[in-house]
Amino acid sequence: MTGTLDSALVLGLPEDSLLGVFNRAGVLAPADVHVARRLGRLGEDGDELVALAAAFAVRAPRLGHVRADLGSLRIVAEGEGDDETGLDELPWPEPDLWLSRVAASPLVAVGDDEPTVTPLRLIGSALYLDRFWRDERDVAADLLARVASEAPAPNRRPIDGPWLRDAIERLFARDGDVEQRWAVAVAALRGLSVIAGGPGTGKTTTVAKLIALLGEQASASGGELPLVALAAPTGKAANRMQEAVHAAAEGLALSPGVAELLRGLQASTVHRLLRPRPNNASRFRYHRRNRLPHDVVIVDETSMLSLWLMARLVEAVRDDARLVFVGDAEQLASVEAGAVLGDIVGPASAGLRMRTSSSARLAAVTGMTLPTEPVPSTGPSTGDAIVVLRTNHRFAGALADLAEAIRRGDPDAAVDALGADGEHPGLRWLQMDPDDAGPEQLEPIRRLAVDAGTELVAAARAGDGKAALAALASWRILCAHRRGPSGVATWNARVAQWLTEEIVDYSTDGEWYVGRPVIVTANDYTLRLFNGDTGVLVVRKPAGVEAAFEQAAVSPSRLSDVETAYAMTVHKAQGSEFEQVAVVLPPPASRILTRELLYTAVTRARRQLLLAGTEESVRAAVDRPIARASGLTQRLWR
Repeated sequence: MTGTLDSALVLGLPEDSLLGVFNRAGVLAPADVHVARRLGRLGEDGDELVALAAAFAVRAPRLGHVRADLGSLRIVAEGEGDDETGLDELPWPEPDLWLSRVAASPLVAVGDDEPTVTPLRLIGSALYLDRFWRDERDVAADLLARVASEAPAPNRRPIDGPWLRDAIERLFARDGDVEQRWAVAVAALRGLSVIAGGPGTGKTTTVAKLIALLGEQASASGGELPLVALAAPTGKAANRMQEAVHAAAEGLALSPGVAELLRGLQASTVHRLLRPRPNNASRFRYHRRNRLPHDVVIVDETSMLSLWLMARLVEAVRDDARLVFVGDAEQLASVEAGAVLGDIVGPASAGLRMRTSSSARLAAVTGMTLPTEPVPSTGPSTGDAIVVLRTNHRFAGALADLAEAIRRGDPDAAVDALGADGEHPGLRWLQMDPDDAGPEQLEPIRRLAVDAGTELVAAARAGDGKAALAALASWRILCAHRRGPSGVATWNARVAQWLTEEIVDYSTDGEWYVGRPVIVTANDYTLRLFNGDTGVLVVRKPAGVEAAFEQAAVSPSRLSDVETAYAMTVHKAQGSEFEQVAVVLPPPASRILTRELLYTAVTRARRQLLLAGTEESVRAAVDRPIARASGLTQRLWR
C-alpha cells in the first residue's frame, strides 16, 4: 500500500467520533486531540462531549485565546479552519446540553470560587485550562489591589498636592498637553498606572518626566533616590526604551543627582528582570514570595506581554512599589495567549473613564480636570488608573488620518485617507495584488529599495558601520506573512536581486556578503544581542567582514540565529519606526490580515508610506479586529 500520511490527522480515531470529525475538518489539531484524550483517560471520563470541550480548551491558547466559550464557539471557529470544510455541517453539540455535560465532569471545576484543583475550569459558558484561569484571576486581583493603593515606597513621605502641581509645571513648562500632565500625576500618586497611546503621542517623554518627578520628590523629602526598573518584552524594545528615556532626559532641567539617575538607567527584558532559573525559563528568581527590590517598575510595549508573563511580573512587584504599563493597546497583541494591555485599557481606549472616589481625589490634589468626562463606577476599577494619550506630536495629514480610521474600524475613512489617486504627500497607495503584480506595478517599491539599499551598500563597502545602520534604519518592507508570494522570504530575495542588477560588481551570493542586513531571531546574552536587533555586514579593515550592530561589531562566525532583513514581518517590526515603509498586504482571505496588523504596519512610518494591496484587502483588514477570548476586561472593569 502506498500513499502519504497527513500530519494534521490523528490516526486511530473512529471516523464517527466527534474528535475525529472535527480533526478531519481541520478545526482541531493533533495536539488538541491527544491532550483531550489523555485527560479523559486520566479522569476516567469517556464522555465525548467532554473530550470535545477539552480539545477546544487546549486549542484556545494555541490561537491566542485564554479560554473557549462553548456557547459561541461555533461562531468563533468559523474562518479558522479550511473554508471548504463546511463548518455549518459539522456536528456541533447543542450548547445547553454541552455545558451541562461538561459541568458534571470530574475533570471540570465550576465557578470562580471553587477550590478544587482540576485540569479544566468552567465559568459560565467559558472553559479554561486551569493554569490560564489562575493566571487571569491572579492578574485581575493583583491589579485591582494596586488600583486601590496610593502608598509611596518606604522611607518616602506622601506626595502633597501643591508640591506635585509645582513639579509638573516645572517639568512641562509650556510643553506637554493635559493628557501627559495627568498621566504623570496619576503615576505619581497611584500604585498602578497605565500610559497608553499611539506612536508620537509622547509616551516616552511622559515616562522620563515621571521618573524625574519621583527623583526630585525623593530628594526634596531627604530620602534616597528611587530604584527604578525599565523593562520590555524584547531586548530590542528594551534598548529603544533606554535610549529614548536617556534622550528625553537631556532636555530637562534637573538636579545633578536626578539627572544622573535618568542617564544611568539600564533597561532589560521582562524575563531578565525576573531572573529565570538555570535550565528552566518558566520559573524565576523573583515571584510572590521573593519580590523585586525596585521602587518603580516601568514596562514598555506592554501590548506584547502574554497573560502568563504578565502574571509572573505582577506577582513579583512589591505591594508598595509603583507599577507603570506603557504601550499602544491598538497594536498587535502577544503571539502567545492573551491581549493583556487591550484587556486592561478596555473601554478607556474609546474615551471612557470611571469616576471613583480615588479619581475625584486625584483631581482635587492636582488641581487638574479629567481629560475625558467620567462615568460612575460602583466599585474598584482600573479605569481611573489609565490615561490614553491621543494628541500626536509626530505626524499629521493623510498618514495620521489613515491610522485613526484604522483604529476606529472605519474602512470607508481608511480608503478615503489612502486617496483614489494615491498622490497624498507621504502616503501612496499602490492598488494591486502584490502576489500577481508585474515589474511596472512594483516599480515604486523597487525604487525605494534600490535608493536606500545603494546607500546602505556604499556605507558597508566603506566599512562605516554607523552609516550603514542609519541607512538600514531609514526604510523597511513589511509583510504579514513569513512565507508565500507576499511573504518576507519572497521579498528579501526580490530586493537582493534588484540590488545585484543595479549596483556595479555587487553580489548577494553566499551567507556573509557585504551589505547584507540581518535581524537577530534569538537572544544572545553573551553578545548582548537580542531578538529583533538589526545589523549590517560591513567591510572590516584591514581585511574581512564584520556584522555591525548598535551595541558592537561582531564576527559573523559568532552569529547563529540571524535572517536577512530587507523585509520583515509586521510582528517583528512592532515597536520600531522607519522614515520610509512599504507595506505589502496579503489577499483579503488571509486570516492573519487584521485591523491590529494593518494599524501596526502603517504606524511604523515616520515620513512616507507605500501601501501595496487591493481595496478588498484594506477593507478586510479594517473590518477584522483580533477577537481574543478572555475574561480579564470584565474582571477589571466590573
